[in-house]
Amino acid sequence: MTSSLWTLISIGLVQMLAVISPGPSFLITARTAVSKSRLDGVKIALGLGAGTVIWSSAALLGLNVLFHAFPPLLVAMKIFGALFLLWIAYKIFIHAAEPLDMGEGQDTGGSPFLKGFLVQISNPKVVVFFGSIFVAMLPAQVPAWMAVALIAMVSLNEVWWYSLVALFFGAGPVRSFYLKAKAWIDRFTGAFLGVLGIKLLWGAIRG
Repeated sequence: MTSSLWTLISIGLVQMLAVISPGPSFLITARTAVSKSRLDGVKIALGLGAGTVIWSSAALLGLNVLFHAFPPLLVAMKIFGALFLLWIAYKIFIHAAEPLDMGEGQDTGGSPFLKGFLVQISNPKVVVFFGSIFVAMLPAQVPAWMAVALIAMVSLNEVWWYSLVALFFGAGPVRSFYLKAKAWIDRFTGAFLGVLGIKLLWGAIRG
C-alpha cells in the first residue's frame, strides 16, 4: 500500500509540473477568461479535465502498447492534433484586430467545455506523456483502486490548475489590460500556437 501511494504521489507531481508548464491549454484558458468570463475559463478547465480522463484511462488500458503495435495510429493522432492547433491559431490570428463584444449571452466561439475537451484530446503530447509515464512508473498489475485514484488525480490536477488560471486572468485589471492590448496579445498567441502546430505537424510527418 505504501509503495502504491508513493507511486501515485510521484506521478501526480510529475504530471503537475507538466500541467503548470505554459502551453496551448494555458493560452486557451487564459484568453477565454479575459475575453469572455471567468466562468467560461473554468468551463475550458473542465473540458481539459474531461480530456484527461479519456487519455489517462486509455493509457491504463494499454494505449502505449497499441501505439507500438500500430505506429500509423500515433502518427495520425499527432497530425490531427497539429492541424487542430493550426486551426485555433488561424482563428485567433485573423480575428486579433476585431473588438470584443462583451455583451451578456454572446458566445460566438462555441462551447468552452467542448473547446477545452478537443484541445486536450487532440494534443499528441498528452498521449505520449501518459503512455510513457504510466509504463515507466506503474507496476505491471495495477489494482482497481489505484487505477481509479490515478485517473481522478491527474484529471483534477488539470481542472484545479486551469481553474486558478481562469480566475486570475478573469480579474478586472487583467481583463482591462487585455482589452487594450488585445490585437497584439492575440497575434502573439496565434503565432505561438501556429509555430507549435507546424513543429508538431513536421515532426509527425518526418516520423
